[in-house]
Amino acid sequence: MVSKVFKKARRDFMFRYGRRLRQLDHWVTARAAMLIISLLRLLPADRALNFADRAARRIGPRVGRHRVAINNLRLAYPDKSDVEIEAIASDMWGNMARLAAEYIFLDALFDYDPNATTPGRVEVGGADHFKHIATEQKPHILFTGHLGNFELLPVAAATFGMQITALFRPPNNPYLADYIHSTRRSSMGALLPSSTGASFALASILENGGNIGVLVDQKFSSGLETTFFGRPCQSNPVLGMLARHYDCDVYPARCVRLPGNRFRLEIEDKLTLPRNESGSVDVPATTQLLADVVERWVREDPGQWMWFHKRWEISGRRRRRRGQSKDAAGQRQRQS
Repeated sequence: MVSKVFKKARRDFMFRYGRRLRQLDHWVTARAAMLIISLLRLLPADRALNFADRAARRIGPRVGRHRVAINNLRLAYPDKSDVEIEAIASDMWGNMARLAAEYIFLDALFDYDPNATTPGRVEVGGADHFKHIATEQKPHILFTGHLGNFELLPVAAATFGMQITALFRPPNNPYLADYIHSTRRSSMGALLPSSTGASFALASILENGGNIGVLVDQKFSSGLETTFFGRPCQSNPVLGMLARHYDCDVYPARCVRLPGNRFRLEIEDKLTLPRNESGSVDVPATTQLLADVVERWVREDPGQWMWFHKRWEISGRRRRRRGQSKDAAGQRQRQS
């Protein structure tokens, strides 16, 4: 009895200790990040972004996620040399560092003016689509991937008078999440954290004739099996399900990073969604179509995508393998 009480007390202590240790780690990480942000604020935007790019290209290859990126690139591009693979990974780290630093200068960077006679940092392709969606009295879905500075897309939508709610995944670090959320909210309109119940919130927005923006290039555990660069992966079917239920138009949109700290925002023609024999939107085929669009974008400029994401990890298969291993171990024990 005493032993059980001692073990329970020990477990409770380790749980509380582990939770506080994680909290301390998050706090230290956030303080370091905010210090870097404060230093970058002292520089002009171009110098700060270029510095972040150079630093990340040196630091990125030293972190664990670099190995994930290299492995993913080799799977996606089996014909590329090691030098080419490393070059793409280096571009990726530079892009991700620029994205982080651009939060600081977001308002200054977005200078698009539809009536301007001289080009600024931001150019827009498909402006007529933005205008059409803003005036059309029906729900719409816009989707994108983690390419370039994708955060500029909802800013552009607001410029054209489009009301849009963007679904986003907050960082695991709660201190950084608060900072990023406050930064996004000040310039990007409505935001919806990706969490339990988010799909119901998105449905409610569409039900009321609103517009939503969704990132579709991340792994989704227990999602539909699709292919990306010819390899199986899991994708979130919610966009196809919403499009089927509300019969709304779906538009691809992306950000392309240009030389000189410039950007091109593109909204393409609305997709013709695949339908089944009954005429309803085919959810699995639509989910694959979205993956194909993102793959096309990534192939055009692979250095602007986040290759360190475990896109091809199949959660269900991993669980099955673990279960099979346990069954095999049990059989060996019984046989012995």
